[in-house]
Amino acid sequence: MLTFLGFGMVVTFMVLIMTKRLSPLLALIIVPIIFGLIGGFGSELRPMMLDGIKNLAPIAVMLMFAILFFGVMIDTGLFEPIVKRILKIVGGDPLKITLATAALSLFVSLDGDGSTAYMITGAALLPLYRRTGINPLIFTCIMMMSGSLMNLTPWGGPTARAASVLKVTPNDLFLPMIPVMVACAVWIFVVAYIFGIKERKRLGMSTAVNLAEDREEAFEENTKPQSDYHRKLLPINFLITLALMVSLVLNVLPLPVLFMVGFCVALIVNYPNPDQQRERLIAHAGNALSVSSMIFAAGIFTGILSGTGMVDAMAGSVVSWIPERMSPYLPIIIAGLSLPFTFFISNDAFYFGILPVLMTAAAKYGFTPGEVGIASLVGQQVHLLSPLVPSTYLLVGLAKVELGDHQRFTLPWALGSSVVMLIAALLFGVIPLTH
Repeated sequence: MLTFLGFGMVVTFMVLIMTKRLSPLLALIIVPIIFGLIGGFGSELRPMMLDGIKNLAPIAVMLMFAILFFGVMIDTGLFEPIVKRILKIVGGDPLKITLATAALSLFVSLDGDGSTAYMITGAALLPLYRRTGINPLIFTCIMMMSGSLMNLTPWGGPTARAASVLKVTPNDLFLPMIPVMVACAVWIFVVAYIFGIKERKRLGMSTAVNLAEDREEAFEENTKPQSDYHRKLLPINFLITLALMVSLVLNVLPLPVLFMVGFCVALIVNYPNPDQQRERLIAHAGNALSVSSMIFAAGIFTGILSGTGMVDAMAGSVVSWIPERMSPYLPIIIAGLSLPFTFFISNDAFYFGILPVLMTAAAKYGFTPGEVGIASLVGQQVHLLSPLVPSTYLLVGLAKVELGDHQRFTLPWALGSSVVMLIAALLFGVIPLTH
């Protein structure tokens, strides 16, 4: 019963948002409550929802103040030199812009924090997409695939979770995966090239040439609210941002606190007048509120999914469906299972709840923890498409696209990334074909 309710809830949610019958915000709240009531958990829903909201509250606060911080930095022209340099290199050529997106997103995503990567890359490249008329779904697709790949670094969440459960070090999983990750990075550039060629044909090279001729004028007009005062503060703003990034890596303070402090410092330095501060807050409040409200709504969804036991039931059912004769191919099966599981449930639920069960079964056939762990990471290419990932709402919000549109557009390419990773892992002997 719980398994049926769990899958029914997830499928209903996905259908509603992908067909645009409901907005993601409403679906995240209404759908789990209805299924919770159907399952007879009416009296228990309140603590479940509150627990889910509490668990995601730090993320919501972090994203809210991160948006405000980077919003202020964009206002002051911090990314102006970067955009100008990129404009000079790529001009208005869609192919160069999509390839630049792949290169910059892979580099910026090295820190393993998707939210920061989205905001920095978005600030540099989204103006180019809007100015040239390139489909913004291309930006969200490339960004998501790059973020998913670079999130497999030892300091990324999935690798650390898998390593802790399997009692190995993150490097035991990461080092063998380096050639696999390189293969996936090449695939991302191939995808960016395909997108660029298609957009070049759709828009026409005449558009690119015209845009290349007046790019400086257009950029200056786009950034004219920035004053000479703020341009003089560029070195200071750069140091503030650098100090914040270093603090994030060193984990000096919790992420929400770091962005709260960083935002306060940025606002005081750049806008000492209280009226100016209020004006900047109002200017960016819409983006901050839309993203943070979505995170709190996701808390209700995850709270009910976990609190009712639906996640455990779904996991147990799927594991029991694996035929005994398929056991020698468990690493490949685990790689396949990681795709739907890391999409429909959280990484915590998959790595801490399901992976130990899969590891126990795989160990009976001589598979090592490293082989199982690497197989479990293949599905991360699809994970960031999940409506349960907070940073996804930030990405689609920055690009001003619908979540359902982003999922439909990106899913085939993300699945392609997972296939490339699996094939590369088999070819390099990182995952054995059978035992």
